[in-house]
Amino acid sequence: MLALVPRSTVLDIESLKAQFTAQFSGAPQLFSAPGRVNLIGEHTDYNEGFVLPMAIERRTYIAGRKNSTSRLRVKSLTLGETVEVDLARPGTPRRGSWVDFVEGTARALLDRKFPVVGSDLLLDSNVPHGAGLSASAALELALGIALVSLAGETDPDRVQLALAGQAAEHQYVGTLCGIMDQYIAALGERDAALLIDCRSLEPRRVPLRLGTARVLVCDTKVKHELSSSEYNVRRAECERGVSILSEALPGLRSLRDVSLADFTTHSSRLPDVIRRRCLHVVTENARTLAAAEALSEGELGRVGQLMMESHASLRDDYQVSCEELDVAAAVAAAQPGVYGSRMTGGGFGGCTVTLVEEGAVPQVEQAVKGAFLARGWREPELFATTACEGARRH
Repeated sequence: MLALVPRSTVLDIESLKAQFTAQFSGAPQLFSAPGRVNLIGEHTDYNEGFVLPMAIERRTYIAGRKNSTSRLRVKSLTLGETVEVDLARPGTPRRGSWVDFVEGTARALLDRKFPVVGSDLLLDSNVPHGAGLSASAALELALGIALVSLAGETDPDRVQLALAGQAAEHQYVGTLCGIMDQYIAALGERDAALLIDCRSLEPRRVPLRLGTARVLVCDTKVKHELSSSEYNVRRAECERGVSILSEALPGLRSLRDVSLADFTTHSSRLPDVIRRRCLHVVTENARTLAAAEALSEGELGRVGQLMMESHASLRDDYQVSCEELDVAAAVAAAQPGVYGSRMTGGGFGGCTVTLVEEGAVPQVEQAVKGAFLARGWREPELFATTACEGARRH
């Protein structure tokens, strides 16, 4: 639905400002919010577990200025389209257009007592859409920081901005997403990841002591159609596992509460498929906590090992990988200077994330692209990134 396909991997901020002036007149203010990559912690969020995302250097930018009306006039350079929202007259939710993100965010901000006034906005983005890098959350948080700032808010509550973005998804877009994407887009910090407890929603800053290593993202350009249906199946399988295990573990609320020792003791109660799904979640939570500690200590070899274990678990036990993700991760991991590589996101396509020494990045990129070419697949896009700040005014 969002379809904010980036026109370029590098955005010209001065050009964006000039185009705003040509489109709307007047000098704009500039705002932005990042996409994100989840370093580890996959399919743990809806099991009340832990995730470890970081904000990436790809961002959605908004040039904006107040106008003297009650209307938001928003043009997307990526789509070449303009939408209008009348703040005085709520529109119909779930229209199936990107206007749902615009109006949904504005309404959610107003519901949370943030000031929002009529504004002209011009947006552009270099966050790949449909790659599992949260282009939608980048848009929501860029809109959020722009709208409240233009209305005079100088220090908005970042958690409330994130919750507004999530509410826009739930109420206007129609996607019942978790909070991870909006949290990291709002709260991201330079040179740090965010360990998020998906039960309490409490974030903890995890410093990334990477030295000369970089985080390398590979967009496979693949998205298999069964991703949405299989997501719902996996969620139901986890719920069934909790139901069965609760017979032996009274008061069990989610797989988050199952220790590896308890799982080993009671897993024989589970049908094989359910056992494998639950095994992934239990071990992935442990891996995520271990990775957070290893990253903060600069133990990159340990982090890489945990990433590889995560990918194997997602491939073999949770069964949400695909051939393209497996090839991208395996080829990358085989290159000198690579600590580890894994699929990231919901699966069945999308991206891998690799921890690699900076000097080895060109070789990894060449090897992965060569492997895809040899199989007759579409060329993937790879880019190195550091952890960057969340939504901001420039």
